[in-house]
Amino acid sequence: MLRAADIMTTDVATIRSSATVAEAVKLMKARGWHALIVERRHDQDAYGIITETDIVYKVIAFGKDPAKVRVYEIMSKPCIVVNPDLGVEYVARLFAEHRLLRAPVIQGELMGIISLVDIINESKFLELPRAVVLKQELEDAIKKARLTCRETSPRSEECAIAWDIVDELQAELAHQEAKRVSKTAFEEYCEEFPEAMETRMFDTWCSG
Repeated sequence: MLRAADIMTTDVATIRSSATVAEAVKLMKARGWHALIVERRHDQDAYGIITETDIVYKVIAFGKDPAKVRVYEIMSKPCIVVNPDLGVEYVARLFAEHRLLRAPVIQGELMGIISLVDIINESKFLELPRAVVLKQELEDAIKKARLTCRETSPRSEECAIAWDIVDELQAELAHQEAKRVSKTAFEEYCEEFPEAMETRMFDTWCSG
C-alpha cells in the first residue's frame, strides 16, 4: 500500500507567522508554490499553513495591502497534518472529510507536503483500486483460514487467529465500499463447523 511519504512533495517552504503576506506571495512566486507552512515558535507549538486561497479570499478580495497584513492574521493554525505512514486512501478520506486541498506531512518535524494533485498523479487508484486489492486479500485470507483450521482444528488458537484476520479484512472492505456485511465469512464457516465458535466465545469471556 502506498503511503503519504511515498507520494508527498519534499520541496516545501516555511515562513514566519510575523512575515507579511507580500513576503509570502514573493516566496510562492519564486518557486511556484501554492502554499507555505508556517513555522512553529517553539517545540510545543503547532504548525500553521497559508495558501493561495487564504491570500485571495482574505486579502485581495477585500482590497487589503499585503505589505501590511501579517501571515498570522490569515493562516490556518493548527493545521491538519498527515502522518507519513498513513495509507494514501486514508489520506484521501481525510482530505474529503475536511475539504482539504493540501496538508503538511509531519512526524516530529516537517517532512513534506501532500496535495490533491499528488494523490491523483502518484497513487495507483486507476490501475489497482484499493477495493480490488482488498477483495483479493480477503479471498486469500479465507482460503488460508480454512486450510489452517483443517490442518489444526476448528477449535485451535491458530484457526481463531486466522479468522480474526479475515474479519479485519472484511470489515475494511465493507467500510471501503460503504456496505453492511449481512453475514461474515467466519459466520458462514461456523455453519459448517459450529465448534469453531467455541474458541472465540472463550476468548471473549477471558477478555471480559
